[in-house]
Amino acid sequence: MKALLTWLALTLPAMAQADCGRDAPPCRTANGSYHIALPEDPRGAPAVMFLHGFGGSGSGMLGLQGTVRALTSRGYAVIAPDGQTRDGRSGRFWAFRDDIGGEARDEAAFLAEVVAEAGAEHGIDVDRMILAGFSNGAFLVNYLACGTPGAFAAYAPVAGGFWQPQPEACAGPVRLLHTHGWRDSTVPLEGRPLRDGQWLQGDIFAGLTIWRAANGCTRPDPSGYRATGDYQHRFWTCASGSALELALHPGGHGVPEGWSEMMLDWFEGLPES
Repeated sequence: MKALLTWLALTLPAMAQADCGRDAPPCRTANGSYHIALPEDPRGAPAVMFLHGFGGSGSGMLGLQGTVRALTSRGYAVIAPDGQTRDGRSGRFWAFRDDIGGEARDEAAFLAEVVAEAGAEHGIDVDRMILAGFSNGAFLVNYLACGTPGAFAAYAPVAGGFWQPQPEACAGPVRLLHTHGWRDSTVPLEGRPLRDGQWLQGDIFAGLTIWRAANGCTRPDPSGYRATGDYQHRFWTCASGSALELALHPGGHGVPEGWSEMMLDWFEGLPES
């Protein structure tokens, strides 16, 4: 992944891009497109790459103005890539697993293109980038964190985990904050079948077992608990450089109020990796 980023960074600076904010045409890479919201001074700024849900888009993701404003006001750029188009249907999706969604592009390679292009064009610090996602986007965040834990500085899925059969193991320690609604009936904490059982969303707590193993945790019970506003947190302190936390809120399937501030407080409180 890092070799790919280096190659892209060397080849992309010559590709001048127009402004690609929410209401402007998107910036384009070889395999897709993205929109971006910038802080007042983007030079050397950290960033949150936020993947939209099923049927959404990058511009729609930037339409979550409260969420985006809370991030840019803290000095973060918000990068909103576009998922793949759906044949004969509006909206886009993320192919988070080869056997779900049919023929798919290499999403990891596409996001690496976006990282390199955004860094080269907008001066963003690509070493301080969080990969976040909602629902279908959160599914992809989990699988990328599992397969390439060092590709981003941290991972922050909202309302989405693994699907069954879940991965047997992940590549290594990860820094991950999972946020989920207690009343989520679209992606329930326990998972649910889709298409008469053809596909099965995974149990979020079973997924935490996989993350604890990846992070070298020797005990299943949390290292500690805390509360911030409506959020109830359980966290595990395990391998050096790793971080694992579950933040439950009382709502349903959505990006909850105050998520941006809560997530950035978590990220900025992590020890240097």
